[in-house]
Amino acid sequence: MNITMAKPDSVLKLLLITLAFAAGNAFAAVGEVANLSGTLSVKRADGTSRLLAVKSEVHPGDTLATEAGTYARVKFIDGGEVVLRPGTQVKVDAFSYDQAKPADDNQVISLLKGGLRAITGFLGKRNREKVSYITPTATIGIRGTNLGAQLDADNGLHVDVAEGAVVVINKGGQLEVSVGQFAFVKSVDAPPTLMVGGKKVEVPQNIGSGIGKDKGASCSM
Repeated sequence: MNITMAKPDSVLKLLLITLAFAAGNAFAAVGEVANLSGTLSVKRADGTSRLLAVKSEVHPGDTLATEAGTYARVKFIDGGEVVLRPGTQVKVDAFSYDQAKPADDNQVISLLKGGLRAITGFLGKRNREKVSYITPTATIGIRGTNLGAQLDADNGLHVDVAEGAVVVINKGGQLEVSVGQFAFVKSVDAPPTLMVGGKKVEVPQNIGSGIGKDKGASCSM
């Protein structure tokens, strides 16, 4: 029986191609800047930083930051959208979407500072348990939705829902928030509570493209 051994250079070439393919998939663009008014910067997973413009790509591991007076709308490859308010920092911890591979769906976005409005894309509609928004105070799970989240100066978290529902979870407990309702979480140990006449996270219509429209009464934030 004859066994043919692969040449070392061929093995090395195959390994490099495999690693390059894996790296390309890991850092492939998962969205782009759709609207922007002001200054938006990004810190990439490799530590590099740069300013972004309309049509700039967004990748897993990116930390996006808006300056004072800046609103930015990011549209993801599954059709979902996130609008960042001024003075906001958001990290795309994970984003995996392939129309043919629903088992691999995963979206994790961290709100580190400031506020945002988000609309669920196709990923969240078919695998809502695979979508979460993490804040220093609580984690927000979605039920197919249009939501707003805003951190105050002490990391108190304000949540409002324009469509669908969310579940707000932390060490203090969990709370379901439905259309037209508002919730507040004072700290990571305090239970989430519903608020009457709470604060809605507002974004300009020319940036949000209708992302902030809701079916219930609200107060502006």
